[in-house]
Amino acid sequence: MQLGTRWAAGAEPPASVPAALRPGIADVEARGLDGHWTLTWLEGRPIAELDAGWEVLLSAAGELVTRPFQD
Repeated sequence: MQLGTRWAAGAEPPASVPAALRPGIADVEARGLDGHWTLTWLEGRPIAELDAGWEVLLSAAGELVTRPFQD
């Protein structure tokens, strides 16, 4: 895993956040959740995690996935 960056929910995501994740991030933020996002990279794929319990990622097939954290 490679750590990327952090930013506050509701703020403009940093330039390092891939464009492919931005629609999912906007969808989660539209729910009115507070917190901070963390961008990481796992097996070369970006994952944005909101500490309020959501993640936005690209699947192995390149599809955008937005979901609550899975325990």
